[in-house]
Amino acid sequence: MENEATIRLAAFLGLFALFAVLEAVMPRKKRAQPRTTRWFTNLSIIVIDSLATRAMAILLPLLAVGAALDAQSQGWGLLNLLGGPLWPRVLAAIFILDLAIWFQHMVFHKVPVLWRLHRVHHSDRDIDVTTALRFHPIEIAASMLIKIGVVYLIGAPALGVILFEILLNGSAMFNHANMRLPLGVDRVVRKVFVTPDMHRVHHSVHHEEFNTNYGFALSIWDRMFNTYTDQPRDGHDDMVIGLQWQDDKPSRLDWALLLPFKRK
Repeated sequence: MENEATIRLAAFLGLFALFAVLEAVMPRKKRAQPRTTRWFTNLSIIVIDSLATRAMAILLPLLAVGAALDAQSQGWGLLNLLGGPLWPRVLAAIFILDLAIWFQHMVFHKVPVLWRLHRVHHSDRDIDVTTALRFHPIEIAASMLIKIGVVYLIGAPALGVILFEILLNGSAMFNHANMRLPLGVDRVVRKVFVTPDMHRVHHSVHHEEFNTNYGFALSIWDRMFNTYTDQPRDGHDDMVIGLQWQDDKPSRLDWALLLPFKRK
């Protein structure tokens, strides 16, 4: 769609800057590692992921929005078969895509070969706005293929896909941000959306905690499927974030990119 890339880039940069400022003004948790080295690695991974997505656009005839336009022109997918006004179909597509991302996230935790990819994200010893985009490029490619499949299956409108992409990136940066929300605000917001305190539990070093709170945007799925944990057992100030590598290795770019291929 016209100006799609510009709209998404502007939303990403604006939200990234907003949450980075809020982290500096009202931090939630003391950092375990210097920001400079972590941010270099995490931002470098973001650039590599962007290049991987561009490469996919060359190799594949259609990505997510293109798939939505193709499904519409062919009349494929549930929502295209049902028809009806645009906005109800857009909202339905956003809900279904968010559920699909929740399910995909859970599967990447449960299937060992997929967990090897996803643990690049969890190995970060701090959690902040850059962690939201710290995903191995192979995981990004796999996620895009899954998303294309879901778009065709449900016949998501192109507008719904664009809005969902903006919502997904924005909510991921929000709930990974190291910022302190007033507890009363957090309690209200997490009834609908995943908050930083809710998602931070998912990055706990304890297995029984990082295998909960899979949601990125809507919190309803974890409550519905009994994968919701309210608070970390060690408290937010004292909880340890990351996996077993509690040293400087996770902040190195080469180590992060090679992690899926390491035995342990």
